[in-house]
Amino acid sequence: MAKRDTKAQMQTVRRVLRGLAAYKKWLALTLLLAVVTVALTLYIPILTGRAIDRIEGAGRVDFSAVTRILLTVGISAAVTALAQWIMSAVHNKIAFEVVVDIRNRAIERIEHLPLAYLDSHPAGDTVSRMISDADQLADGLLLGFTQLFTGVLTILGTLGFMLSIHPGITLVVLLMTPLSLFAAAFIAKRTYSLFQTQAETRAQQTALINETIPNQKIVQAFGHEAETMREFDEVNQRLADASRRATFYSSLTNPVTRFINALVYAAVGLTGALAAVRGAVSVGELSCFLSYANQYTKPFNEISGVVTELQNALACAARMYALIDQTPETPDAPDAKVLEQAKGEIDFADISFSYTPDRPLISHCTVHVKAGQRVAIVGPTGCGKTTLINLIMRFYDVNDGAILADGTDLREITRHSLRQNIGMVLQETWLKNATVRDNIRMGMPDATDEQVIAAAKAAHAHSFIRRLPQGYDTVISDRSGALSQGQRQLLCIARLMLSLPPMLILDEATSSIDTRTEQKIQSAFRKMMQGRTSFIVAHRLSTIRSADLILVMQNGHIIEQGTHESLLAAGGFYAELHRAQYRE
Repeated sequence: MAKRDTKAQMQTVRRVLRGLAAYKKWLALTLLLAVVTVALTLYIPILTGRAIDRIEGAGRVDFSAVTRILLTVGISAAVTALAQWIMSAVHNKIAFEVVVDIRNRAIERIEHLPLAYLDSHPAGDTVSRMISDADQLADGLLLGFTQLFTGVLTILGTLGFMLSIHPGITLVVLLMTPLSLFAAAFIAKRTYSLFQTQAETRAQQTALINETIPNQKIVQAFGHEAETMREFDEVNQRLADASRRATFYSSLTNPVTRFINALVYAAVGLTGALAAVRGAVSVGELSCFLSYANQYTKPFNEISGVVTELQNALACAARMYALIDQTPETPDAPDAKVLEQAKGEIDFADISFSYTPDRPLISHCTVHVKAGQRVAIVGPTGCGKTTLINLIMRFYDVNDGAILADGTDLREITRHSLRQNIGMVLQETWLKNATVRDNIRMGMPDATDEQVIAAAKAAHAHSFIRRLPQGYDTVISDRSGALSQGQRQLLCIARLMLSLPPMLILDEATSSIDTRTEQKIQSAFRKMMQGRTSFIVAHRLSTIRSADLILVMQNGHIIEQGTHESLLAAGGFYAELHRAQYRE
């Protein structure tokens, strides 16, 4: 298990480094600034030591030399501060640009993921990866850049300066260095898996919150508050436990390395004092050495902290890369055709499909739909009506057989051109966070205001839009409390009526609309569907009486097909559905 975690961690490190490769020039600049910062920081103790050596005793102080040295110290400190400020700005740029790149790649991958992935993974988990994990990665990179570069250079620089002053004392420091390295490595190995568990649990909590808060009405309506609180308390407690364990082990780094640093400093002070008594070093050089001992051990403490943060960052980066690495939907074939203006002839040629191999859904379905026909799909819940629509839109591909549009297999047509020729209104509405006008324009961004208003009038949405605070300029969203479910559905219908593609799909498109408005919209639909191939999924049989072809589905099979009158005359399953709805 540990070997597998280490291998996965190294793969993540390599990918992060590959992401940094695009910023070589900026990295070179930060390295140069780090060298300047470290060099000047290490030069200041030398100047301090020289100043001390100019103070030989009472009345024996070389004030002019001390003044010059102090002026040099001030200039060095000012240049160091400026270099550190520029270096921090560059680090911010690199870290956030890398995270922007990763987020862009992640959202691009989400755009091309098959619906099978999105249907099987909680939205909150994906949101957590895009937001929380990306932020944790940015924080880890910032800390790593800021302290890792300068820390390593400080260690190498102080060793060089200490060797030039007294190799013997330096040897004492080197002999005690492995203690710090061992402590840091020991803790780092145990923190990666803990931070990975923390990130996964945080994603589960985000998913639960994302599911619960938007649906508080349902939670309260069914008295599910206590159960929801128990679920939240459970995942919250697991997150607290995971965070506590990760933080506990990571926080051991600081006190352990500080203890070792104190031992190093004491050893340097003792051996340095003995060397000074023998005259091997001056008082100023001893002061300089003690300062270097502090500066030498300090980076170990900082780097240990950086390693801990990097463990968290790498765990989050691994989750981001896991999303980016998801297999995208099957790309369009290189020679895929562009469906310019579909006639609307659709053939289901012996198709079979299932979401999971062990649960067959649609089996050997064969139907021919003529161009311009109005096709209604009816049947009990779970019989495959919406699945048939998903296959027409190529949200999923059939397992066997083929669906043809104007004689061409859908898999040989580009998805974009296929979907441009189909307009949808679903029972589940979706509105983006934008004005009413922009929401209606979604399928036709270059539409004029007059066209938008005409579409809204055709959908019988114009009257309620005018009553909104800013009319068509009112900003709404999918969760906007200002609109009822029926009003949101009317806006989706207006969106379709504006673009008017050659083929239409209406999946319970009027399920949330009152009967009077529905009658008006059905009249508008009939005009809109003239000459357009239309698929209508409906439970209310009164809305499909005028359909040219009615497909009756049960358990994934089309068991009957015909017109309303012929199916009633046949006295089969459709007739039973009709009698059940109109029994009263």
